[in-house]
Amino acid sequence: MWYYVFMAVRLAEGKEITRILHDLADQVEKKLGLANLAIIGIKRRGAILAKRLQTILEKKAGQPIFLGYLDITLYRDDFSALGSHPVVSETEILFNLEKKKILLVDDVLFTGRTIRAALDAIIDFGRPSYIRLLVLIDRNHREFPIQPDFVGRRVKTTKKQMVEVHLQEIDGAEEVLLIEPKP
Repeated sequence: MWYYVFMAVRLAEGKEITRILHDLADQVEKKLGLANLAIIGIKRRGAILAKRLQTILEKKAGQPIFLGYLDITLYRDDFSALGSHPVVSETEILFNLEKKKILLVDDVLFTGRTIRAALDAIIDFGRPSYIRLLVLIDRNHREFPIQPDFVGRRVKTTKKQMVEVHLQEIDGAEEVLLIEPKP
């Protein structure tokens, strides 16, 4: 019988995650501007981060900023590997994407497969002016030519390591962990 022990290193927690989001919001305001901006978060944790960014950016803009949530399950290139009953949640994009500046938000960028699927899904909803990618953590190891425009933190990892983002709304904790399985 094999037992796996996981060694975890905390990369960020509570107040630091909030500070990173404020720094990212400042960068978005400076580089993209807030006029005609819409935010789309990839479910699950990207959606929570997108909502937090919306709150910060709306305070800066003094006006509402459109927010949408995207489930990419049906767009994944490994859909058949998810089993016969994959859990699909609702995509909520209740605004017109035409000519909007889209800020796509996710928690961790790894191979780029999730982002590729998200881009396919967004284009099915309309043709924005452009799409920019914001991630909390970039851990590299791309399989697709996808790079983030805004990065909270870059973390060097091996392919076997995992990065987990825990957010209060889902996990009851606020932290980013680097996890290394030890057989």
